[in-house]
Amino acid sequence: MKVAIVHYWFITRRGGEKVVESILKLYPNADIYTLFYDKEKYGDYLKDHNVYTSKYNTYFFRKHYQKIFPLYPFAVKSLKLRDNYDLIISSESGPAKGVTIHNNSKHVCYIHSPMRYCWGFTNEYLNSMNPLLRPLASFFFKKLKKWDKTTVDNVDLYIANSINVAKRVKTFYNREAKVVYPPIESKLFKKTLNFNVEKDYFLSFGAITPYKKIDLLVDCFNKNGEKLVIIGNGSEKEKLVKKANKNIEFKGFLEESELEYYIQKSKALIFPGEEDFGMIPLEVMSYGIPVIAFKKGGALETVIENKEKIHESSGVFFEEQNIISVQMAINFFKKIENDFNPEWIRNHAKKFEEDNFLYHFNVEIKKILQEN
Repeated sequence: MKVAIVHYWFITRRGGEKVVESILKLYPNADIYTLFYDKEKYGDYLKDHNVYTSKYNTYFFRKHYQKIFPLYPFAVKSLKLRDNYDLIISSESGPAKGVTIHNNSKHVCYIHSPMRYCWGFTNEYLNSMNPLLRPLASFFFKKLKKWDKTTVDNVDLYIANSINVAKRVKTFYNREAKVVYPPIESKLFKKTLNFNVEKDYFLSFGAITPYKKIDLLVDCFNKNGEKLVIIGNGSEKEKLVKKANKNIEFKGFLEESELEYYIQKSKALIFPGEEDFGMIPLEVMSYGIPVIAFKKGGALETVIENKEKIHESSGVFFEEQNIISVQMAINFFKKIENDFNPEWIRNHAKKFEEDNFLYHFNVEIKKILQEN
């Protein structure tokens, strides 16, 4: 069977890219199509595969890939499929599902989210911009949304990464979606839990972009003076580094061994954004570390809060995205942090292990291929 996998870009290796790498275990001979591919930044994870890029895959466009969203429809259009594939799998939270298909091949879209620029989070992006640029950005967001609507029925089957996203697919696209949770790497559960590490700080880990609300954490920890380590890069980083007091450390991108060191020494991961699903909390939970999360979106499907039985909890929630609410959750956590059971937390995260993803994803693919 000839398979093509279309993913929006391979610039950094985050949750969406890890999902593609998992899918490739089912289809090791699949061809890969993407708008932008930075081999130097991404590493060798795709070295054994054919990777075809859009005509916009130049140094300039890769460097500014998040800012050139008005060009996404043109970049997708320049992605020419090079074979008559039996199956096309798009990995979508950008424009990947809009790829042009010339034959009757089945198109399955594994959707991390309808494009956030256009659907539900437009204001968050606009508010993070220079006020002078907002009217122009708003105009292009509307154009991109209009184009995105034309691609909805390019897909035979939507598979959402969470119940939360399945609801958004229904709301914005008026399409039903199956739910298959994304894969958490199996190797994370084979490491020995380290109970003797001194817990030294709170942790933030992930992309530093507007909707992740890392600015909220900086404001909160500027005020409380406690230690916070922020791991990751993104468009908001430079601004937040200037704003942060000395109790807040920015570590940027870390290699796996360094990342493990900082996770193990953390008291808890603080996850302040409204995520579509959110793989990072589960990755941190695999080390037995609890999570303090905003009580909305994908976190409701991954974080278990049981105030009566803390030893059967994987974290605690805060209700609102403001300093007072976050600080109340931190204060409560500090009272009960020694009652968490790291083994219970890990076993909870293990339910999302990669083998489960591969099995359920494969079941849905077989069903759609059997349909006439």
